[in-house]
Amino acid sequence: MDEAFDAAGTALCCAAAIRLGGAVQVLTTRSGLLDHYSPIMAGLENITAFLGGRGLDDDLLGSAFAESWSLDARYPAELTGHSFVKGWSSLVFGTVVLTRPKQQDITSAQTMEFALKAAASWPTAVRIGSFDSLLRFEAACQQEAGARMKEGGLPALWKLTEDRSKQYRQTTEQLIG
Repeated sequence: MDEAFDAAGTALCCAAAIRLGGAVQVLTTRSGLLDHYSPIMAGLENITAFLGGRGLDDDLLGSAFAESWSLDARYPAELTGHSFVKGWSSLVFGTVVLTRPKQQDITSAQTMEFALKAAASWPTAVRIGSFDSLLRFEAACQQEAGARMKEGGLPALWKLTEDRSKQYRQTTEQLIG
């Protein structure tokens, strides 16, 4: 890994993309666009493997990069969650770019803002856990993820990410029935 590479920041961004991806999985399934979601998730999984010491697969990342830009254009604007999908796509795009330190002009902090913007864009009131909005939930998730990574490293971060992604998925299923 390049010494300018921000592994911790990239891990937190990847965790956010996977976490919010739980909701996007439901939205893309319901809109018939799951085949566009799957390559994005494969790219994110490749980043998690890379952060664990494996190599990057340029084909997977290229596909994730391309799909992240086109998904929001394909997701019907009249459907619930359009702005959320658009924000998530930007988060994924930024996360992929972070794996290329010499080519990037974005920071992990800027990329994490896309997660908050996506959560804030949800069009209806949401109750998730003890939180009354996705924005508050996501802000708490980001703090929790940083603390968990410091305490237990990447394995602890990925376990937490899986749990929070499931919460996003279940909440979205309840909201859009």
